[in-house]
Amino acid sequence: MSNSFTNLRLSKNNLESYIVRSEIFKAVANTASFFSGTLLDSGCGSMPYKELILSNSAVTSYTGLDIDSSLNYEDIQPDYLWDGKIMPFIDASFDVVISTEVLEHVSDPDAYLAEVKRVLKPGGMFFFTVPFLMSLHEVPHDYYRYTPFALEMIFKRNGFADIKIKAMGGYHAAMAQMLGLWVNMYLWGKKKKIMRVIAKPIIAYLYKNDKAPANFKKSTMIVGLSGTVVKPIL
Repeated sequence: MSNSFTNLRLSKNNLESYIVRSEIFKAVANTASFFSGTLLDSGCGSMPYKELILSNSAVTSYTGLDIDSSLNYEDIQPDYLWDGKIMPFIDASFDVVISTEVLEHVSDPDAYLAEVKRVLKPGGMFFFTVPFLMSLHEVPHDYYRYTPFALEMIFKRNGFADIKIKAMGGYHAAMAQMLGLWVNMYLWGKKKKIMRVIAKPIIAYLYKNDKAPANFKKSTMIVGLSGTVVKPIL
């Protein structure tokens, strides 16, 4: 299905989102082959990655879940709505749970991850992406910007295992992201029109030459993070 999350082409209208959406797309595409069985897309919005996942994985059932006050539905409604407290599923319902760009909007990540863990089958996988370099969005429900160390701490605290966290984008992508945000989210009028023309090829060049860091150390710069964790088999 055609949508702006998966049909990615740099234009003057998406300078602020092109890098982030490209990195999320790559993270989902690179991980989808590890998905199988029943999958829950928690915080699904309009389920933009549904066809990508179903076409590139062994997923047999795809379920979309979102909070009942979400505004991201476009023309597609989630399969289920919830109140943000208790997911409407019995224990151990899913082999995989995914949450793309959701955890930063969860005021209590421990409570959320407890629900994720509850509905996962033993041995099940949780896949996530979170932004690191992004303007405030969905205000006032934009609560966190996570480091890899914070995520690891939270996942361990909630009893997940096999924690794998990867960088989305490096310095070049970060610079391109900031330039796009400045042009499309800050400038107005004639200045914006002029800078869109100037910024577009610069953003394209920077992203083409970007390399995400392989590890996390002092001075590392990223656009976002993705990763997987597993519910242990007791």
